[in-house]
Amino acid sequence: MLARITLTSALALTASAAQAEMNFNRIVSFPVVMNMAAGEDMMRESSPEIIDVTADGMTLVYTDSPLSVLGRIDITDPRDPKPLGNIALPGEPTSVAVIGQTAFVGVNTSESYVAPSGLLKSFDVATGAETGSCDLGGQPDSVAKAPDGSFLAVAIENERDEDLNDGMIPQLPAGDLVLIDLKDGALDCASLKHVALTGLAEIAPTDPEPEYVDINAEGETVVTLQENNHIVVVGRDGTVLSHFSAGAVDLEGIDATDERGALIFTESQMGRKREPDAVKWVDADHFATANEGDYEGGSRGWTIFNQDGTVVYESGVSFEHAIVQIGHYPDKRSDSKGVEPESVTAATYGEDRLIFVGAERASVVGVYDAADLANPVLKQLLPSGVGPEGYVTIPSRGLLVSANEKDLIEDKGARAHVMIYEYQDAPAAYPQLTSAGADELIGWGAISGMVADEGGVVWAVSDSFYGFQPSIFKIDTTQVPARIVDVIRITRNGHPAQKLDLEGITLDGKGGFYVASEGRTERLIPHAIYHVAADGSIRNLKGEIGIPAELAAVEKRFGFEGITRIGDTLWMAIQREWKDDPKNHVKLVSYNLETKEWGAVHYPKAEPATGWVGLSEIVAHGDYVYVIERDNQHDFRAVTKQIFRIPLAEMQPAPLGGPLPVVTKELVRDLLPDLTATGGYVLDKVEGLAIFPDGTAWVSTDNDGVDDHSGETMFFNVGSIADPKS
Repeated sequence: MLARITLTSALALTASAAQAEMNFNRIVSFPVVMNMAAGEDMMRESSPEIIDVTADGMTLVYTDSPLSVLGRIDITDPRDPKPLGNIALPGEPTSVAVIGQTAFVGVNTSESYVAPSGLLKSFDVATGAETGSCDLGGQPDSVAKAPDGSFLAVAIENERDEDLNDGMIPQLPAGDLVLIDLKDGALDCASLKHVALTGLAEIAPTDPEPEYVDINAEGETVVTLQENNHIVVVGRDGTVLSHFSAGAVDLEGIDATDERGALIFTESQMGRKREPDAVKWVDADHFATANEGDYEGGSRGWTIFNQDGTVVYESGVSFEHAIVQIGHYPDKRSDSKGVEPESVTAATYGEDRLIFVGAERASVVGVYDAADLANPVLKQLLPSGVGPEGYVTIPSRGLLVSANEKDLIEDKGARAHVMIYEYQDAPAAYPQLTSAGADELIGWGAISGMVADEGGVVWAVSDSFYGFQPSIFKIDTTQVPARIVDVIRITRNGHPAQKLDLEGITLDGKGGFYVASEGRTERLIPHAIYHVAADGSIRNLKGEIGIPAELAAVEKRFGFEGITRIGDTLWMAIQREWKDDPKNHVKLVSYNLETKEWGAVHYPKAEPATGWVGLSEIVAHGDYVYVIERDNQHDFRAVTKQIFRIPLAEMQPAPLGGPLPVVTKELVRDLLPDLTATGGYVLDKVEGLAIFPDGTAWVSTDNDGVDDHSGETMFFNVGSIADPKS
């Protein structure tokens, strides 16, 4: 059955958030760099990929390819995971399966693509001691364990050289499947059997490249041949029981164009090959595939097959559309494979049969109620770290665990994490903002500045990541989760306005808006204020306010971050020091709409421990002006994510070009506890603040358009801003 619409899933997601029922909520995030021994260089890349758990559910074991180690985490207390250190390996680990207290890991020892080699090793998880090793005769990828612990299956991929012949196959040697028995829980290398998979696929039949394996209770192994777009089912004795093409899907209502900075879901890809990656049995006769795609395919969804090849369920674009609605769509992957579902697993929690589908590029996992395999229902979308690769279910403890492989240390971004979720009788904590239920599919991301309006409405702008689609989003904060109910596209002469980097928005008091654009001279983006009508149009010349010569002479890249209106005066926060500012002082710049006069005061910001500290928002309310002060640090390295207030009486601007008065500030709220309240790591960009007349304040984070980012947007109510809380 093809899922053509998202209404059922949208309603299910709404219900999960609005009422108490069984839901998964993230309870903790563990940065895997903490598994490095004392004295090791923590600036090295570390990456948890495939993950499993000991039989008692107390110890996680994961592969870490960059470090060539097997990592271990003690989750006796799942809310307080402890590092157990790494086990060194003689090559790149590709997969791990744990039986009892023994970890079986595939190790790639290949010297070249034409001379692949690998080992299957076993380790005592508690001690780290090696207990066995078998030569696999090729390069391993996935490792799977039989439910009864009697044998293992290993996909021998013998992967191709992507730089040779544009990565096209065949490229020999061919891959195959290895089956190996366990005796008393130990590897029996003498039983190792190679199962040939050549001659089965229509695509490159001489060069099968097995990607992923799983074993059902009958001892039958299902194998995906991703590059061959083929699936094979093999019996316990190595007999091929069935095989068939993974087929193709017609995709309509997608964004298939990159490098335009706009979310436009009006395109199609017909006959798109599934090219599945992960595969998981959901019962003795059916398995699910995550259709990530490789060099020719990727259908952006997932499928349930009968082992005879019959398609029982096809998600089509419904999974991706649900991801679009929560702001996790990776626009830079539009011309490739979109959200890239890469992982799939399944388990029964109590009486609930669930299927979990991980989208690598969107950094989310979909939780489906699979009571009816022909009509699974999307219950939740869970936030994950950057690039989720592997998942493990622990139904006995009500836990789900994700391994997120992307370590952004070289880009000064978030480190790689393992995240733990608990199945709770509680509302879903995520998403906190969605466009589900809108009259059209509204894609969104990179939320920056905000302003409160009547009726619980917050207006928010997105920044220059969507440079060809500058937008103002209407958010209804009275719903749970908060809802994007409409969008206004900003235009000039009827076309999308260009050369904007919107970082602030305020009401003009007449139904329109003033927006602040952060300039970047080398890209010909001016520092400016724009007057936007209710329909999104900018009046040429009269609607554009450029900075004066006194500011232009000292400008730098990090400019306007937020705008607020006090009577006839607009105030803008400049994020970081410009050329004439004293160290750790930034300008709050004023512009009088009636007199056209500019002025400024100085704001004293914190001395950064690492990186930089700057301002991200400015909002006037009552007798104070509120600002967000933040550093550019992520996760456990973050120090400064705070709201301060300045007495309105001190906002007396002096002329530009001369000495500026320095205002005083008072801490209103430290946001670090809020940013970890949903079990995630601290996100770096706290960008938006909106304050209603009664003092109720909302805070938002910027997800960078899901580019080298988990895509997670936090949008939360901090209560009354009138009562300072440190």
